[in-house]
Amino acid sequence: MANGSDHPSAGLSLGYARVSTTKQHLERQLDALTAAGIPEPRIYTDKKTGASVEREGLTALLAYARPGDTVVIYTLDRLGRNLREVLNLVHDLAERGIDVRSLADPLPINTADEGMGRIAFLLLALFAEMERTFTAERAAHARAVAEAAGRRVGRPLAHPEDKIEYARLLKEQGCSLGQIAAKTGIPKASLHRYLTELVLSAREKS
Repeated sequence: MANGSDHPSAGLSLGYARVSTTKQHLERQLDALTAAGIPEPRIYTDKKTGASVEREGLTALLAYARPGDTVVIYTLDRLGRNLREVLNLVHDLAERGIDVRSLADPLPINTADEGMGRIAFLLLALFAEMERTFTAERAAHARAVAEAAGRRVGRPLAHPEDKIEYARLLKEQGCSLGQIAAKTGIPKASLHRYLTELVLSAREKS
């Protein structure tokens, strides 16, 4: 695999392959990159091992790539753990004059193309923005339904509600977090979260 040696010339194709679990294998991606004409020394890889989430291969590729190069992947999702991360990385590469090309997406991406490649990438960006909007709307709807049913929204409380209410009253009386913690037995970090949530909830209802 690539070792980050001196960059011999501009306009290189650099391969990148990644799997995100220990049960997945790189072979299919590596075979496709090799078939695309990329020699093994210019292919960078990342494979999760145990609890490790480091991406040393991608870091090395980004350090090695130069303007005029093309990063080639099997599918665009290999570049990141979510669509926003992928889009940000492709944008950053474009700012550096580095293109991105995918081999096996239903609509293969090649940002060097002035036509369909760029259109496909723009569509991905649009879909990502739509998904963020839909996710926010679903979360807002879930909160509204829960509140209408009298259920508390957010993480489960680790302390009794009567203690939290007592803490709120103490806060209104001007007690410090340290004093409230001593009287209620609730840690300061939890107190800060509970009291902040109560303030935000009161603002939303006003």
